[in-house]
Amino acid sequence: MKKLSLLFLLISTLFYSQQFKIDTLLTDKISIRAIQIWDGKVWYTGTDSKFGYVNMKDKVDKKQIVFSQKPLQFRTLAQNKNHFYAINIESPAYFFQIDKKTLEFNVVFNDNDSTAFYDAFKFVDNDFGIAFSDPTKNQRLNISQTRNGGAKWIQCNDCKDFPYLEKGEAAFAASNTNIASAGNFIWIATGGSKARIYRMKNKDCYWKVFETPFIQGTSSQGIYSIDFYDKNFGIAVGGDYTKQADNINNIATTNDGGQTWQIQASGQNAGYMTCVKFRPKTKGKEIVAVGDQHISFSSDFGKTWTKISDEKNLYACEWLDHDTLILAGKDKIIRVKFSDN
Repeated sequence: MKKLSLLFLLISTLFYSQQFKIDTLLTDKISIRAIQIWDGKVWYTGTDSKFGYVNMKDKVDKKQIVFSQKPLQFRTLAQNKNHFYAINIESPAYFFQIDKKTLEFNVVFNDNDSTAFYDAFKFVDNDFGIAFSDPTKNQRLNISQTRNGGAKWIQCNDCKDFPYLEKGEAAFAASNTNIASAGNFIWIATGGSKARIYRMKNKDCYWKVFETPFIQGTSSQGIYSIDFYDKNFGIAVGGDYTKQADNINNIATTNDGGQTWQIQASGQNAGYMTCVKFRPKTKGKEIVAVGDQHISFSSDFGKTWTKISDEKNLYACEWLDHDTLILAGKDKIIRVKFSDN
């Protein structure tokens, strides 16, 4: 409660004309790295094969199921009209399909490649879904996709049109947000020896790769999360999870669809970040980002940042609407609700 009160105070100093209510929606022994919002509920996956929801209107209404007796870890969660989908990290990787109405689940696809480690998963629309895993032995990302709403999956672990990764380049399974889509484009972000942006247009499986000035060079450095307001303007955040206070070259924006990137607030932000999201109905001007050690906010298109809380162990974030922000992480899901005076 003390931490939440501090959060209330710090946010209030930033948003002068607004009032705030901060409450905890869920506490449990679980590390949550991926969330989705649907039907008035926050849905999540995490450690120990757990999947569940908590109702935002009535926190008593909650449910949790266990996919397997094995202690599977999940850092992905995606949805389309009728189903949720989740993939565990490490091999073998199981693609779980969960019926939204009944919560019945089954495995619709397996990836038995020894290198399987799924980093992120997203449905662009009701039919097209894409997930990606760490590089195969051929030094390309392992791409899996569906074009019929999840009924059939195609694995492309040696996609001829996907650029080769540099040695030591990979992706981070941090918050299910190093993949993004807007308009006709899909973007994937990497880190490690190289921090780069991969872009596909019109679901044609023809990928382009773009260099970034982001921090890079070691296995713990790079881009951890991206978001795009539209097909042109996007933001990337990250850093070095082994040196979380470091804040050099860990935020960048693009105005040309990811082809070129400009470093923002280098040396003037709270450090390592795992998730970034544009605030709805602000035309890309307002942005929230969360890291293991802080929650930060920008009100000028990512150029400057203010730390609004020292709240720790939050990894994922999602706006329900303009006034409601959901945060999830170690053992908890939190809601921050803004309202005008």
